[in-house]
Amino acid sequence: MADFDLIVIGAGPGGYVCAIHAAQLGLKVACVEGRETLGGTCLNVGCIPSKALLNATHQLHEVHENFEKMGLMGGAPKVDWKKMQAYKQDVVNGNTKGIEFLFKKNKVTWLKGWASIPEAGKVKVGDEVHGAKNIVIATGSEAASLPGVEVDEEVIVTSTGALALGKIPKSVVVIGAGVIGLEMGSVYKRLGAEVTVVEYLDAITPGMDGEVAKSFQKILTKQGFKFILGAAVQKAEKGKGGATVTYKLRKDDSEHTLEAEVVLVATGRKPFTDGLGLAELGVELEKRGQVKIDGHWATNVKGIYAIGDAVVGPMLAHKAEDEGMAVAEVIAGKHGHVNYGVIPGVIYTTPEVASVGQTEEQLKAEGRAYKVGKFPFMGNARAKAVFQAEGFVKLLADKETDRVLGCHIIGPGAGDLIHEICVAMEFGASAQDVALTCHAHPTYSEAVREAALACGDGAIHA
Repeated sequence: MADFDLIVIGAGPGGYVCAIHAAQLGLKVACVEGRETLGGTCLNVGCIPSKALLNATHQLHEVHENFEKMGLMGGAPKVDWKKMQAYKQDVVNGNTKGIEFLFKKNKVTWLKGWASIPEAGKVKVGDEVHGAKNIVIATGSEAASLPGVEVDEEVIVTSTGALALGKIPKSVVVIGAGVIGLEMGSVYKRLGAEVTVVEYLDAITPGMDGEVAKSFQKILTKQGFKFILGAAVQKAEKGKGGATVTYKLRKDDSEHTLEAEVVLVATGRKPFTDGLGLAELGVELEKRGQVKIDGHWATNVKGIYAIGDAVVGPMLAHKAEDEGMAVAEVIAGKHGHVNYGVIPGVIYTTPEVASVGQTEEQLKAEGRAYKVGKFPFMGNARAKAVFQAEGFVKLLADKETDRVLGCHIIGPGAGDLIHEICVAMEFGASAQDVALTCHAHPTYSEAVREAALACGDGAIHA
């Protein structure tokens, strides 16, 4: 048993970043993790392994679709699924071991096991109870379930099972047209599977700028995706050689079925706080199960804080990391800050989709006067050279002040390009500030500048 200034429960992006930063600030820190490896869902069965598979299958797509156009001749490579899975695991192992090294470097104690909080100031791990002046709940989230859909992680799977299927399926039904469903759908579509996406709403990627969402759906349809929108899934049942999904169309209540070798349930995630003993402690929760916090990430119980997917807000690793750093500073007696208006979101398909700030729909709902600057990647020389000229950059700025209010990108490298606008928004920059900044040629980033120019006198190459 040992006493600590801070015990962080959960070693995902929010938890491990919080622990390391608190140690950097001079606190004696421990982090509790029940998995055999650090990194939480993101590094073990989420963001990182999915990006490995997206990368591998994107290379395969390039071989099939674009190599011959560039004069690269020869047969397409065969897919060795076991080797691809091994590559994915190597990527995961490298990242999780990296965090273990960082814990040792920063003298963060890893308490291995599952935690509960028997009382304020105490954390129980296994049979041992440790004292803690402060506790941060960073337990993350788990896949949300649907009534009538029983997950077995083999035929009816969440993202966890989808990352480690025994073989490449010939057909996949994805329930939910959000980030996870479309990314994993892309992986299996490129590997030859027939992919059908069933979505309850009438548009894909809920919350995304409407114009971008429509363009994104058209591009994915062109890639071979099938979409059934406005459909409420009733059940998914395992059968011989796969599963059957039953759904009702909301427009006329008609019932239909789909059969597939694999069904991916991608209907979002919910906070994972089971076993912590929060109810007994009297920790207040939000209506949807998130831990209730104030502006300093503190719960109603003194000395207990919460961050990441366990609290309200976008369930994004980088949001959790920002909160982890901020709450560490609060606990260390400093001022922690997170700008929730400038948290980017990215979908790592091809093309990538990225956004930050407000959408056009949100600005209209507020009745705010704004202007739009758009530029198509068809006018970007670099994008055309690599066969990625689909999509566009859309910049939103205040009509009177020209201050950047949001940006939405669908196109090559969108996930990296968006950060120019994140920095601009942090500094309260105008669209003209972006337009007057010299951008290297030829780069994808020129499309961002052109969109900024379009907010003023007009883009040059469109």
